[in-house]
Amino acid sequence: MKIAVIGATGKVGSLIVKEAKERGHEVTAFVRNASKFNEEGVQAVQKDVLSLTAEDVKGFDAVVNAISMPPGQESGHVEAGRTLIEAFKGAPESRLIVVGGAGSLFVDEAQTTRLVDTPDFPDLYKPTASNQTQNLKDLQASEGIKWTFLSPAAFFDADGKKTGTYQAAGEVLSVNAAGDSYISYPDYAIAIVDEIENGKHVNARFSVVGEKA
Repeated sequence: MKIAVIGATGKVGSLIVKEAKERGHEVTAFVRNASKFNEEGVQAVQKDVLSLTAEDVKGFDAVVNAISMPPGQESGHVEAGRTLIEAFKGAPESRLIVVGGAGSLFVDEAQTTRLVDTPDFPDLYKPTASNQTQNLKDLQASEGIKWTFLSPAAFFDADGKKTGTYQAAGEVLSVNAAGDSYISYPDYAIAIVDEIENGKHVNARFSVVGEKA
């Protein structure tokens, strides 16, 4: 398959690139600075996400939005998301895969309260979570595109090890065998590429949880 990753120099993006490449897919990286990207066997295209058009994403089976926004610029998740929605309307055969957050997950089966709106949710992460939630709402309201939004568990462990396994869940925050909402970056990358290959959650959001290695 032909897969592109936006934000391929980030920690999540780079792991998704490697996971896809190791499985034999043809991978392209969309990056703001090509000089910072040096993954062998992966073509780098220097272009900002806000400049991407239908012509850029046509021809890919899937394009992963793995961008991260620095403090004070969290609204970029919404702006970039809307740019990509418009681009994919002109590329209906390509699929948009979004690296989402846990804040948009519900904490009750009735799906009335999101994690970001609970009293104990850290203020530091609220701007990112709120803007990623709006990105999800924009996708859910969109027409004429194929998309998937994948939320990690609440503890998204950048230093976690690869176990090679995970459990897929739905709109409600889930926990592992130890009672923790946890997933490592490498296992999340596996889930992303599995979804690209299998297409089990087209035009839907799902979540993943895993065990600590």
